[in-house]
Amino acid sequence: MRRREFIGALIGALAAARPSRAQESGRVYRIAYLGPAPKGSPAQAAFIAALSKASFVEGKNLVVDARGFGLRPAQFTGVAQALAESKVDLLLCGGPDPAKAARQATKTIPVLANTDDMVGEGLVPSMARPDGNITGVSIFSSELDGKRFEILLELLPNARRIDALAGSDTGSTEHLEALQGEARARGVALVIHKVSTYEQIGPAVEAAKAGGAAGLNVLGSALLFGNRQVIFERAAALGLPAIYQWPENAHEGGLIGYGPSIVHIYGDQLSRMATDILRGTKPADIPVEHPTRFYLAVNLKAAKALGLEIPQTVLARADEVVE
Repeated sequence: MRRREFIGALIGALAAARPSRAQESGRVYRIAYLGPAPKGSPAQAAFIAALSKASFVEGKNLVVDARGFGLRPAQFTGVAQALAESKVDLLLCGGPDPAKAARQATKTIPVLANTDDMVGEGLVPSMARPDGNITGVSIFSSELDGKRFEILLELLPNARRIDALAGSDTGSTEHLEALQGEARARGVALVIHKVSTYEQIGPAVEAAKAGGAAGLNVLGSALLFGNRQVIFERAAALGLPAIYQWPENAHEGGLIGYGPSIVHIYGDQLSRMATDILRGTKPADIPVEHPTRFYLAVNLKAAKALGLEIPQTVLARADEVVE
């Protein structure tokens, strides 16, 4: 077992061992999501289903405020303030920017976040002791971005240039520089296209193709995830092989995805943490977790449309092959 997987499993075991309290009889709990995902997305559906199994049932003793679903980045701050003023019992945030907006809006309402690097983004001082009113799951996308680059090179062994698409919420300058250094060490040019709005995403994909990139590494980013269909469609239309941060992306039309399952993060980890919070545990007493398993998913239909043959070495490692 890898060291990171062992630590994650240990944190999960300790979290599962926390004494849980019963919810208050007759009380109606109010939660809200803040981020780019629409209401009813697979991850959100898994989260609500898991809460239901823990006796927090939407329509009975649980109300989900819908104002924070499907937001654009410019809306995070205003909606976070409105949700805080309505005194919901829990704010669930998808990505670092929504989490920062929630933290700015309230210091008392529990905030549960799914972000790339909660410590590096300044959301918590440490994973073991998050303090304050924020905890959640830290994905460590900066490390996974490098692994995705390696997988893309396996698909495109003769590539001399592979570009990356980054959101304004993607890692740090040091992380991006490290990716470029890794590419140089392999004799591959890497141009990073950084975007801060949805409108910039399509043109950035086109710029990568026009610049001669053989492939595109779509880096970890809630901003990019929120507009992923545009990336799928534009990359396919341009004949540009791309790799994504979630294995679920291969089921949605993307060529290949590698990383933790976002459905499992919301349906297993975040839902368990939310249950503890709704039952009275303070976020400061819930260590930040990270995923303990990573999945490789390949879409053969997308590969065929690109005229790309997936190497057997990649297929042999794939957890899922979408026909």
